[in-house]
Amino acid sequence: MNELEMLLKEKPIVLPRYLFNYYIKLGITPEELIILIFIIDKGDKIVYNPEAISSALSIDKYKVMEILNSLNEKKVISITVEKMVGKSEEYILLDLLYKKITNLLIDRQEEKTIDNSDIFSIFESEFGRTISSMECQIIKGWIDDNFSHELIMEALKEAIYNGVTSLRYIEKILYDWRKKGYKNKQDVAAAKKSYHESKKEVKDVFYYDWLNDD
Repeated sequence: MNELEMLLKEKPIVLPRYLFNYYIKLGITPEELIILIFIIDKGDKIVYNPEAISSALSIDKYKVMEILNSLNEKKVISITVEKMVGKSEEYILLDLLYKKITNLLIDRQEEKTIDNSDIFSIFESEFGRTISSMECQIIKGWIDDNFSHELIMEALKEAIYNGVTSLRYIEKILYDWRKKGYKNKQDVAAAKKSYHESKKEVKDVFYYDWLNDD
């Protein structure tokens, strides 16, 4: 287990905060999030007891079982059986959750540490001039606001295609795409393809002048 995983285990207040920020990226539903936070509050390993969780959270026992099974299938938690003298006991473990969050944070950190000078030089090349320190701060602000380099490049291409070399114009594109749920180049391409296909369908509608039909 690496240091980041150890930090998540040793400081339980950190983990729920990360979960609130990234639970959608982890494929976790709001209901599953509630159950997870309850489990985290009880420790890294708790007895599998849907009735106790149901009673504490006022959620139907069978719904709790369904959610725990879903989390297990998504490999967010693991449910293990431990044999003891004269009996067996089921436990819920959180190691898989720690690993998922760790990997997500590492991926995000790697993306943020990509040499920003590359993105600045691309802007300068496309604009045909040196960008100002204020423009550098605006671009850095997009990166800090969790716009990926890939999406920023797509917004730049869109602006250049429309003959505009304004960061404010590019910023409007980025936030419009965020509202529409676009996260990467593939999302933008799919939206453009859908738009062009819808325009083509309108053009291809058969026109029949029935008023002047003999």
